[in-house]
Amino acid sequence: MRFLFILLRGLFFVVHIDKVTFEIYLCKQSDMITPMKKREGTWLIALSGGPDSMALADMALNSGTHIAAAHVNYHHRDQADEEEAWVRTWCETHGVACHVLNDPFEWEGNFEAAAREVRYDFFVRLVNEYGYAGIMTGHQEDDLIETYIMQKDKGITPEYWGLKEEIIYHGIRVYRPLLDCTKQQLTDYCNENGIRWYLDASNLEDDYARNRIRHEIVEHLSANERRMIRHEINKENAVMQEMRCRVRTQIRDEKTELKEYRRLKEEERLTLLRMIMQPKKTGTGLSRAFLMESDAVLMKHDDFVIDVRGRQLVQKDGFMFMHDPVQHYCYECRDIDEVKALGRKEAFYTGEGVPGVNALSVSESDFPLKIRNWQDGDRIRLRFGTKSVHRFFIDRRIPRYMRDSWPVVENREGTVILVPGLGCDVLHFTVCPDFNVIQYLL
Repeated sequence: MRFLFILLRGLFFVVHIDKVTFEIYLCKQSDMITPMKKREGTWLIALSGGPDSMALADMALNSGTHIAAAHVNYHHRDQADEEEAWVRTWCETHGVACHVLNDPFEWEGNFEAAAREVRYDFFVRLVNEYGYAGIMTGHQEDDLIETYIMQKDKGITPEYWGLKEEIIYHGIRVYRPLLDCTKQQLTDYCNENGIRWYLDASNLEDDYARNRIRHEIVEHLSANERRMIRHEINKENAVMQEMRCRVRTQIRDEKTELKEYRRLKEEERLTLLRMIMQPKKTGTGLSRAFLMESDAVLMKHDDFVIDVRGRQLVQKDGFMFMHDPVQHYCYECRDIDEVKALGRKEAFYTGEGVPGVNALSVSESDFPLKIRNWQDGDRIRLRFGTKSVHRFFIDRRIPRYMRDSWPVVENREGTVILVPGLGCDVLHFTVCPDFNVIQYLL
């Protein structure tokens, strides 16, 4: 990380003074905080009790903005209950509605990530329940720069470099009005205005990557270095936005033609790929390495399935798009009426018997029947011989993403007696079928 900091400093000093006047870099950073503008509606403040959120709450009140507060007690630190009590007291004193989540908190893996998910789910629930205009958070300039350095250090291609002033999270507006303020400015603001605040002792430790970046890099930046980093972030976001607007024209009805994708330059392809793959729920960035690996597949193969955090990038008829995979399924039916009553399921539907490649006639000895998704090794005995279901997929050029969910009908003996689209086995063929099982996954 220290190497990254040295590299960043050299980059800022050597490269970017050409397009920004030298006076801008030499101007003294003001210690004054611009007063917050009043916002309409009632806003939910994420009030932890630290200097950032306490300053935010005070500024919002002074601006005339109506606010409510949300506090989460994870019971993760010794002083957590004391902090909760202080937040409650402050809210009561200022006539602010206070919502507290203090249920026992259990997590696996990364504490910060788990805590953030619980926190924001709580905020969203409150906004929806009480009709608040949105959420305000105390993210400030230090957080913005830390995020940018972490993005670079991890090789992530994000939705936005650093932090954006306003975003949409689960359909809720999240506003960060303090991004032009440093943490020190906000701490000074609280001290000068007699606002009590609590220090999160875990922020002093270097157990988390963000803390290390904060202590080893960000806290040592001069005002001019901060200004240059902000300029670099703005420049990168502008370049990314311009490219995004250009390649977005390749996405029509959430699909992109593969041959048009291959005509783009590498950076354009990676930008387009990130736009297609990016999970809209979290906004969490995808690594450049993952995007490049995926790009290599798309450039060489006409049929593919690329797993992307629970979803899949797939192709059909020369177009690629995101798809929600169908989970394994198995429906057991004791008679024909139960088969017909299944109706529409994940990847198939049942109906009245009509002769064709989806039709089947059965006898009582076949029951109970199972309608399940295809498995490797499935074979069916047809009039012209036994055929592998996998071979059927290849011969008919069934896209890969459709194969795992393709239905088959299995009788009591465990024999596959129908593959929709191919036909029934030789012993169950008739011109007066009992029912149809039709594959419909698009």
